[in-house]
Amino acid sequence: MAYENIRDFIAVLEQRGELIRIKAEVDAVLEIAEITDRVSKEKGAANKAILFERVRNSRFPVLTNAFGSMQRMCLSLEVASLDDIGQRIREIVDPVNLFPGPGAGIMDKLQMLPKLAELSNYFPKMVKKAPCQDVVLTGDQVDLANIPVLQCWPDDGGRFVTLPMVCTVDPYTKITNVGMYRMQVFDRRTTGMHWHKHKDGARHYQHYESAGKRMEVAVAIGGDPSIIYASTAPLPPAIGEYVFAGFLRNRPLEVIQCKTVDIRVPAEAEFVLEGFVDPGERRLEGPFGDHTGYYSEADQYPVFHLTAITHRKDALYPATLVGRPPQEDAYLGKATERIFLPLLQMVAPDILDMDMPVEGVFHNNVIVKIRKRYAGHGKKVIHTIWGTGMLMLSKFVIVCDEDVNIHDYSEVTWKVMNHVDPQRDVVITDGPLDILDHSCPQIGFGGKMGIDATRKGAGEGFGRPWPNEVKMDPSVRKRVDERWKEYGF
Repeated sequence: MAYENIRDFIAVLEQRGELIRIKAEVDAVLEIAEITDRVSKEKGAANKAILFERVRNSRFPVLTNAFGSMQRMCLSLEVASLDDIGQRIREIVDPVNLFPGPGAGIMDKLQMLPKLAELSNYFPKMVKKAPCQDVVLTGDQVDLANIPVLQCWPDDGGRFVTLPMVCTVDPYTKITNVGMYRMQVFDRRTTGMHWHKHKDGARHYQHYESAGKRMEVAVAIGGDPSIIYASTAPLPPAIGEYVFAGFLRNRPLEVIQCKTVDIRVPAEAEFVLEGFVDPGERRLEGPFGDHTGYYSEADQYPVFHLTAITHRKDALYPATLVGRPPQEDAYLGKATERIFLPLLQMVAPDILDMDMPVEGVFHNNVIVKIRKRYAGHGKKVIHTIWGTGMLMLSKFVIVCDEDVNIHDYSEVTWKVMNHVDPQRDVVITDGPLDILDHSCPQIGFGGKMGIDATRKGAGEGFGRPWPNEVKMDPSVRKRVDERWKEYGF
């Protein structure tokens, strides 16, 4: 049964021993972040979601680290393994299944119709009354100071909303996009809107800005875990996050019309901030201690003006902390890695698996393995990744053979160190990089490296026999396994 809201998820976390309640009074400025940082870096059972019940100068509790482990990430999407969702996507989008070839009979083709029809079951459901509008504040009542927005790090430019679902409407398709972009609180009624130029929200704003028109925006905070995750997912513009959330939860997401803007938001949100962004208006936003583990520098960004705040009468405030990995966002990123692998394989069917190391903060490093079939295959895959969606931002791409466990970084390192001739196997180029990558010479553009760590053959200029790996005879391994306790271990 799908969660209705973040509260249902909290209840399950508590039942599973995955939540700690802190009853001591805490400060939203730095103190909550310090506690969360320590807990999120614990291993095993000590790493828990945290509900701060008493926050200084606010009546609203704060939830952090809710998605901060693979166990909690799976619980949030109600699956035993994140690969289960990827398999569901594979069954729907696999062109072999959706479009059986000429040899397929009519029954084979008809059998796929229910899969296509299934997508229509996930369109959002409009409701007329919702908990997120228990309390409606407009005019002089609008005051962001009443919400316990966190300052996470000492040199941050101020307090930042770190888990917002920013809802904007595509001016052409009219599809609601939901993206997660940090928001610095400037004063009672304005925040920054940290739209990177590669994101859909920025694309919508650019349309309105070029037309000289005000753009309406709504920001939901909290809700069903499926829409919180969906707002971080790299979906194509034609697939709305509300539909994807419905797919994840196997039930349509309920949405409601905002009070002062023409946007629909998740009905089970804790808070909704309604307002607009004026064309051409900018304000200095940042710095901000980011998920790279470094402060992103201050820069000019659009300004969000609030026209209303609505919230549940007993609202709680979900937030996340980003900084040196691992943090909570590492597990949201790992979910994307597993869930969207089938879509990558549609573009590059030669890719068998993918790993995006947490330390690469999900835009700096991609490791893949392939079933190598011809000379230059590894380099072909490197360029395929650089030409695919948001993977274009990858700074390092490593390609390994199919027998490599790419999730074992020690094994990957061994293969790179022993398989790679730097002159032959390394591709150096330049291209788009993530806006937050501080190492590139200019913002959003710089050098990229691809490493082909596959075994080489004669077609790639390798004239010697490739050596076999040192491995024990399987019969000896089996005999030793059977007698292991006899040896005194």
